[in-house]
Formats: sequence, structure tokens, C-alpha cells
Amino acid sequence: MLPEAFRSVGSSSFADLLAQHAPEQLPTSRTAEAGALAGVTHGTTIVAATFPGGVVMAGDRRATMGNVIAQRDIQKVFPTDEYSCVGIAGTAGIAVEMTRLFQVELEHYEKIEGMVLSTDGKANRLAALIRGNLGMAMQGLAVVPLFAAYDLHLGVGRIFAFDVTGNKNEERAFHSVGSGSLFARGSLKKLYRDDLTERETVTAAVQALYDAADDDTATGGPDLARRIFPMVAVITADGFRAWPEADTAAVADEIIAARLHAPDGPSAPLI
Repeated sequence: MLPEAFRSVGSSSFADLLAQHAPEQLPTSRTAEAGALAGVTHGTTIVAATFPGGVVMAGDRRATMGNVIAQRDIQKVFPTDEYSCVGIAGTAGIAVEMTRLFQVELEHYEKIEGMVLSTDGKANRLAALIRGNLGMAMQGLAVVPLFAAYDLHLGVGRIFAFDVTGNKNEERAFHSVGSGSLFARGSLKKLYRDDLTERETVTAAVQALYDAADDDTATGGPDLARRIFPMVAVITADGFRAWPEADTAAVADEIIAARLHAPDGPSAPLI
């Protein structure tokens, strides 16, 4: 027989169920110990951009611990259901746990309600999880993810950005988060067009990560020696698809070859 917690009437939120019956399992239930922040691993830059028929998300692969590179091939882009994904920036451990909880949240809703949560509903649920981490964020363990989805009702790719309080904003064309976001967004401003193809959008995203790595020490650029390249995901009407690593490597190789002649990257027209 199932425990009482699973037979009681409640909301369709798995996070609410967990908070009521096993709050110690929530990623937000921890407290930071004095001096612990020095050993915390952080993820850095994530970019996303829409194109006709979908949305692209890409993330660099570097994780840092203060001024030390903690990991060179960390995964920062995760599918959350068939038509959405999350890119993580901030405290890596909590961000990964929050993403896993969000994945279960969406699966739980679908099983309880018998339907897929709407794109706006997904963004609202993620905002609530981020808001629950506010106490940890005030202690320096912030998580600021970027959410992208293909909206089946509208037939377009959508991007949502958040702050540490859970406030969400929809970004119409492109956005970036993380320590290198300022440089990545500036790069996308000059490269982005609303008629880009899927491959051109991926190229613009990888160019933006390259520019971010050029100016931000916490962002990792393409690692030719180790053949480590940004992780790229594409979401269309056919669902989430991780871009093949070989294709991403080919795009990165083309970008690096062009940068040998133009180190600052492609130029945009003045008018």
C-alpha cells in the first residue's frame, strides 16, 4: 500500500509534495557553513537565441572555484521535458539539483493532470523553485538559470530569464546569463537576425561564447587540444535535440579559423 503522502489530496506540484513530506530533500534546505563558499563550484555562461521554427541554447563547459578551473567539461544545458531545456549558471551543485527537481516536477504534473504543462506554466514553476532558493542566494549560493522552450500552441521558440528572487522575463530574440553574459549578449546584438537558419543560429551562439571567453576568465572557449566544445541544444516542433558534438566541433573549427584573420570576430554594418 502506498504511504499516506501519496494518497492525500493536494496540488499537482511535486515540489509542494516534497516540501510537505520530505523538506530535507529539497536543494534549498541546506545552509552555507562559514568559509564554505571558497570551495563552491560555479557554472558560467549560457546563451539562447530563437530562429524561425525553434530556439537554440548553448553553454560553455568551464566550471570555476574561485580563480581555479574546477572542471573543463561540465554539462550546463539539460533537457527538462520533450519541448524545453534549462541552462544553468551560478552555484553548480544547487543548480543541477534544482534542474533535476524541475524535471520531476514536469513529469509529475503530466502524470497527475494527464496533460503537458503549458510553456508559461513551466516558466512559472521554475520561477517558484528559484524563489525558494532565495535564502541560499543571500548567503552567496545563487542560481540563475535560463529557460528555453518550443511553444506548441504558438508554434515558436521562447526564452525566459530569471533573477535570484524568481522574477521572470520573457526575452523575444536572444539572451545570456552568467559571468560572461555581458560580452555574449553584446556579440549576439551584432550577429543576430530574425531570419537565421538553425545552423546560423548555432554559429551565432558559439561566436557569442567565444567572445565571452575572450573577455571573461570564468568562461571557457573551445578547447582544441582536448576537443572540448560548447554544448548546444535545439528545440523545434519535433522536440528537444542535442546537437551532435561533431557538428558543434565543425562550427567551432570554422570560427577559430576565421578568427586567425579577424581576432575580434565578424563585423556588423554601421547602418
